[in-house]
Amino acid sequence: MAKSNYTEDNIKSLDWKEHIRTRPGMYIGKLGDGSAFDDGIYVLIKEVMDNSIDEFMMGEGNKINITVKDGVVSIRDFGRGIPLGKVVEVVSKMNTGGKYDSEAFKKSIGLNGVGTKAVNALSINFKVTAYRDGQSKTAEFSRGELIKEHKLTPAPNEKNGTYVEFMPDDTIFKKYHFVHEYIDKMVWNYAFLNTGLTLTLNGVAYKSDNGLKDLLEKNISGETLYPIIHLKGEDIELALTHSNEHYSEEYYSYVNGQYTTQGGTHLGAFREAVVKTVREFYKKEFEPSDVRKSIVAAISIKVQEPIFESQTKTKLGSHEIAPQGQSIRTFIGDFIKQHLDNYLHKNPEIARTIEAKILANERERKELSGIQKLARERAKKSSLHNKKLRDCRTHLDDIKDVRRLETTLFICEGDSASGSITKTRDVNTQAVFSLKGKPLNCFGLGKKIVYENEEFNLLQAALNIEDNLDELRYNNVVIATDADVDGMHIRLLLLTFFLQFFPDLVKNNHVKILQTPLFRVRNKKETAYCYSDEERKAAIAKLGPKPEITRFKGLGEISPDEFKHFIGKDIRLEPVLLDQKASIQELLNYYMGKNTPDRQEFIIENLRVEKDVEEELLK
Repeated sequence: MAKSNYTEDNIKSLDWKEHIRTRPGMYIGKLGDGSAFDDGIYVLIKEVMDNSIDEFMMGEGNKINITVKDGVVSIRDFGRGIPLGKVVEVVSKMNTGGKYDSEAFKKSIGLNGVGTKAVNALSINFKVTAYRDGQSKTAEFSRGELIKEHKLTPAPNEKNGTYVEFMPDDTIFKKYHFVHEYIDKMVWNYAFLNTGLTLTLNGVAYKSDNGLKDLLEKNISGETLYPIIHLKGEDIELALTHSNEHYSEEYYSYVNGQYTTQGGTHLGAFREAVVKTVREFYKKEFEPSDVRKSIVAAISIKVQEPIFESQTKTKLGSHEIAPQGQSIRTFIGDFIKQHLDNYLHKNPEIARTIEAKILANERERKELSGIQKLARERAKKSSLHNKKLRDCRTHLDDIKDVRRLETTLFICEGDSASGSITKTRDVNTQAVFSLKGKPLNCFGLGKKIVYENEEFNLLQAALNIEDNLDELRYNNVVIATDADVDGMHIRLLLLTFFLQFFPDLVKNNHVKILQTPLFRVRNKKETAYCYSDEERKAAIAKLGPKPEITRFKGLGEISPDEFKHFIGKDIRLEPVLLDQKASIQELLNYYMGKNTPDRQEFIIENLRVEKDVEEELLK
């Protein structure tokens, strides 16, 4: 066996843009096609937005305009504007930026000077214009390469600020599309966290006067047990209440305006401090789970030089509020102890309501304790030889594994569908859970059904979400059912289970629907898989006269060799999105409750039998 030479020629030094384009995951997390809220194209928007928000936090400019149209994003802020002599450097030279001066940006979101450079390197077109003191300077790039640097131009009618326009590179973000709901949620978060700032998205204004109180009011579906408690201090704001509609804890946590979807040290300190304060106020050693069950809360803190556990800043790792040296745990604990305790003393009626809720949680927990123990033992025993779950090697809590955000659990109906997926899946990141048939309609049933029903109990154990999402094992929970009446019914039954008992799994955009092709169109040379009638017609036009057309009615009809095309790099996942104004209980009652006249009328008006659908598609 010949030895390979190891010389200077083997050492490669990538320049900044090549490194970002070669290893984009290091800078923006997973790539994706836009169907998930944490896909890279949204991180690109966030990186540019964060710079504009930092300007507002410095007291410069109270308006930001965002436009997203035909795959192009433009953002115009009214801050100080990039210094005109540094426009090219700021967006194309690593470790360049004002945030290294801690006095200028004490509590900014991004401190590494990488964000805008990553957007530049990962965009097919990138344009930046700085407006300052009646003059402007523009630079244009493509994939990080400077295409044109314009000369200084008079701009007497333009206010100071920065304009950035970019189009993600479709060779990196394959077949990407922007989901408006995700951008809408992102912009609302910026509004809630920056009172006094007006943002416009495609001409629609977003503004908040009451910060996190407004955030909870917008995100809570249905009724709360008592009015939202809203507390503010220097570098900290929080809002909390208990929901009347769900069983789990639900949190929105932020650091320096960054939505930390995976929490971190600040959220852990908050959860601990709430329990400690409540115990001391009522002088009772309540169980933490009884205090926090059904809680809905938001916390925002500002930290100088925060340390995050990843470049995408989704989990805070800092333990101290630099440079004071005070621990985050002490800072948050002292604030909650003082202000929440004062609030409860001043509002005895709300204090009584909270106590009654905790006692009710305690009673239910004790009623469930016996059955929980048996269910856990059964799940643990089953997991050793569980035929329902074919697990993968990597999980969402594997912080050091870059593939963690790709982790997926497919929930399938029947052995044929799960068998096809199992044979072709990526064993590192894709797991399969097989249903034996239609799951139970759990609408209106209590939490004990999760433990009494073996299938629900094993699914809960597979996801590891019994108490909260802290140790959720998969980033994507994908319902993979046939696109027929029975398949749609199973989707509804599973969504009912998640919405009734684990609504934050859906609210945090973890639940998706697997899209599989309706048709295969092929001739002797080429095969096209079509997900819609429009794609079928286009394939027929492309492949010529009289191609062979196959209609797929179920996942079991698709061979493993073909299935690999549908769950690999070109996988199509449709996110399950909740209307933020909708009540979960009203939704479940409408679709899964007793047959109401409204639902009967809806079904009759939209009734189409399989034969009608086939005849229309094959015209």
